[in-house]
Amino acid sequence: MASSEAKEANTVTATDYIQHHLQNMTYGKLPAGYERHSADGSHSVLEADTWTMAHSGQEAKDMGFNAVHVDSIGWGIALALLLGFVFRRVAKTATTDTPRGLQSFVELIFDFINSTVTDIFHHKNRFVAPMALTIFTWVFMMNLMDLIPVDWLPFIAQKISGDSHLFFKVVPTTDPNVTLGMSITVFILMIGFSIKEKGLWGFIKELTCHPFFAPRKLWYLNLILVPINFVLETVALIAKPISLGLRLFGNMYAGEMIFILIALLFSVNLALGIVGGVLQWGWAVFHILVITLQAFIFMVLTTVYMAMAHDVDEEH
Repeated sequence: MASSEAKEANTVTATDYIQHHLQNMTYGKLPAGYERHSADGSHSVLEADTWTMAHSGQEAKDMGFNAVHVDSIGWGIALALLLGFVFRRVAKTATTDTPRGLQSFVELIFDFINSTVTDIFHHKNRFVAPMALTIFTWVFMMNLMDLIPVDWLPFIAQKISGDSHLFFKVVPTTDPNVTLGMSITVFILMIGFSIKEKGLWGFIKELTCHPFFAPRKLWYLNLILVPINFVLETVALIAKPISLGLRLFGNMYAGEMIFILIALLFSVNLALGIVGGVLQWGWAVFHILVITLQAFIFMVLTTVYMAMAHDVDEEH
């Protein structure tokens, strides 16, 4: 009877499998007196405030705002270092001869980004093109992690750590903290360049004198129009980073969810496993377009926002 109950407790359902793959490796603070429940059914009570890894989705939630998604940050930094290494190596070995191999590929990406930025951004700022190149390649690399079978890297991490219940997500852009973090950074740069190019007063006028502004003879109407303009422009301004971050997150999260659902077919039987293999291959081929397009859209919108920040309207 006891062995039957233990076997039932250790049974992993489809819901458990999905929830486990969607949970980040979270490090945060749990308060004193917090009751922790482990996967084997045991529990303990913390005697003092403790910084620790979350053992469940509920613990990760209870850690609150200050919790850190270790896997998202770790993969983001690792992929950024990899890109830095590749570009540095190409720069050091670049020649004026006909480019070949990796140099040819890097130059192709560079020319593509440069032409795209030139078509969108018509101002002088040596910061924008390198930023666009960084965003496109970095977001693409983070998206590309979604093509690795969902169980491979988590399984390796569990074996190395010795924890069979270890949470380990490998696609940083399926974490809204990552995508919104990048979009908020773009938003801050946009505000900074707006104030730099237009001045603080010009930036304030942009928020209060558009889209409605009465002529001087009817100046008193502006007492009503200015607050309306401010609300409309502020909402439109704040919507930019939110939509930029959530668009990338939503598309990548949906793609990851489909891969996870396909992976469930392998656990049913051989026939469905074969079907799952075909579906996984087909979705991976289609997803190559998705991950490239999402990186491109994020880069293009960032460049557009930088161009809007540099546009000076002399009308008012």
